Amino acid sequence: MDCSWIWLLSIFVVEVSSRNPEDLYSHMDHFIQVVKWVEDQAPKLKPVEVVKVLRKTAGLEDPFIHRYLDVLDNSDSIVSNATISQYISKVTIHKVTKTGLEKGVVLTADGTTVALAPVLLGIEAGLLSVTRSRVHGLYPLALTKNLAVSFLHHYEKPATTNLLGTNGCWDSVTSPKIFTLTGEPSRATEALVNGGMDGVILGREVSQPSRHPTSLSSLLKKYYSHWLGSTGLDSAPRLIGRLRRNNFKKLVGSASLRKQITWALATHQKGKKYKMDTEKLQIMVEEGVKTFFHRYMDCPTIIPRCQWGAEPYRGTPTQLSLPLSFMYIHHTHEPGQPCLTFEECSRDMRAMQRFHQEVRGWDDIGYSFVAGSDGYIYEGRGWHWQGAHTLGQNAKGYGVSFIGNYMASLPSRHSQELVRDQLTKCAVSAGRLVPNYIVHGHRQLVTTSCPGDAFYSEIRTWEHFKVFQCTIWTYS
Repeated sequence: MDCSWIWLLSIFVVEVSSRNPEDLYSHMDHFIQVVKWVEDQAPKLKPVEVVKVLRKTAGLEDPFIHRYLDVLDNSDSIVSNATISQYISKVTIHKVTKTGLEKGVVLTADGTTVALAPVLLGIEAGLLSVTRSRVHGLYPLALTKNLAVSFLHHYEKPATTNLLGTNGCWDSVTSPKIFTLTGEPSRATEALVNGGMDGVILGREVSQPSRHPTSLSSLLKKYYSHWLGSTGLDSAPRLIGRLRRNNFKKLVGSASLRKQITWALATHQKGKKYKMDTEKLQIMVEEGVKTFFHRYMDCPTIIPRCQWGAEPYRGTPTQLSLPLSFMYIHHTHEPGQPCLTFEECSRDMRAMQRFHQEVRGWDDIGYSFVAGSDGYIYEGRGWHWQGAHTLGQNAKGYGVSFIGNYMASLPSRHSQELVRDQLTKCAVSAGRLVPNYIVHGHRQLVTTSCPGDAFYSEIRTWEHFKVFQCTIWTYS
């Protein structure tokens, strides 16, 4: 462990001990520091025992959990510090209030929000296993029970409940305390799904004794706090949170997920008077899994405007008539360097919005979406509102820009795949782009060097690229 981490831990614990738990930050880095503090109180504890301490401290127990994990007794908790104990409960026990606040979630360093309970339950199931191929209770504990309950709830009340989601935004990304959902929540919010996928991935990873981590805090730190190098995700290790969707897709196919959800649903309904007949259950699960794979496997993670700190739209936006036929590829030129962290990419988004609004005089940032090199897409004007990215063509297609100057170099391979493969597939599946959509570089329609010489040569090899002979607008 590096000295800076020790210093941060000591400062944090001193600060925690003198504060109200409600004033502490709901950030994954802070939670990992608390886990490290617990480990230091009893250095002989194994990682699985540390997870049990956290579960006992939080009161994370119910009959469903006891089907798969040990019933805890008083000896399983060693957290005597009342403030830290309350903090663990606050950030672990998941709840959605009537006012749309989601509790038991934390902001991660990469800008996504994760529910902690499914992460810890998945890890505990994995650490208790002796074989990677079959981890008792992993899927229902981490993910599929939440999906099953959400599907059933939506089936019973389709007019008033969502099948999956929604996402939300923090009151502050530097000192997060309150997470407010931006729409009607389902029983499987975005944070629960993120935590569920992480719980499955990490549980499978540690399910063999040879793969047990040296400590729980080191496992969480490696997964959630990895800093990317200059090549972004192209040279990043496999087991990091930014790659959760890729890693989960490699672990679970649609057929196996349907089976797991059906099993979790049957277990959840056991003993209840109301039971759905087999045919209706199969239809419900089939539709639910289809929606899940579209939303979390086909589509990339998109950081919403409120998360990167967007200013409001100035004026009245124009709604697009969907589906569109084109996607126009840009580079930002300025900022000229790829962004590698949520903090950097958010800062770049705010800088571009200021330039577009205050210098160009536009109503908002011009792009529909922007690709960072941190592994995520950032929402500009989004799917439904006309942008200001390609003069004369804004009503016909989405404008997607890559942060950086790509006259002589290329965006990372991963960021290209996010746009070329995932964002487009997501748009086609949702009826936002026509299946035979056309990709153009900005320079094909406007007199400009955008998206850069090197990058333009690259997008000419993309499947949906099409040569356009006439340059009809002058950009100034």
